[in-house]
Amino acid sequence: MSAHPSGPRSSVSKVVEKQMRNWELARSQQVPAQPGAAAPPVAEFVSISRSVASGGSEVARLLGQRLDWPVFDREILQAMAGDDQVRARLYESMDEREQSWLESALRWIIAGEFREDTYFYRLNETILALARRGHAVFLGRASDLILPREYGIRVRITASLERRAAALAARTGMSEALARAEVEQTDTDRADFRRRHFGKTANDPTRFDLALNMDHFTPEQAVEVILAAMRQRGLIPAAR
Repeated sequence: MSAHPSGPRSSVSKVVEKQMRNWELARSQQVPAQPGAAAPPVAEFVSISRSVASGGSEVARLLGQRLDWPVFDREILQAMAGDDQVRARLYESMDEREQSWLESALRWIIAGEFREDTYFYRLNETILALARRGHAVFLGRASDLILPREYGIRVRITASLERRAAALAARTGMSEALARAEVEQTDTDRADFRRRHFGKTANDPTRFDLALNMDHFTPEQAVEVILAAMRQRGLIPAAR
């Protein structure tokens, strides 16, 4: 995102406005549900958790292109969680039933820490509201622990420490020793974030439906594996 003061808000607002238009157009083209049929709480989604420098960002980008779904990465989600105007725009686009669902979901997730001024609350609110509006790929911010499990697929992208350190060193110009230390510290910080907000089981690898070791896959191959898993789960048509 742009470094000038108006850059982050302007960029995030453009992402939200574009998706609002896309979602409203898609909604207007949907076949009305049968009377009495309950609509799912969120649209089908992909949640991607990735180790630092593992290639997860590229996988998410390519997957979003293949599906024609928006990709909400860590930077966008963090900016949206900190922008009251953007969240208000999302909230106002919902009808009363949707707003009631969102508030109930937030109370269930936050439990005893239900404070609207906390970053964690705003992050949950943002991710749930986006998922309520339409299909999306969510990258990072423990989104798999926030979204309803049965409506999407949860993917873990990782790679060996050596490969990740080499990738970070090549990208930043730092030495491999410093890159290795940075990777290890980031892994620790992310695990601490999940544990602090979601409990001691938040780092259990069984929370994922699919785990990919990028030592053995290109980003394009990883996308094909994810799409195959989505077809098997009935999240996308077999011909997609």
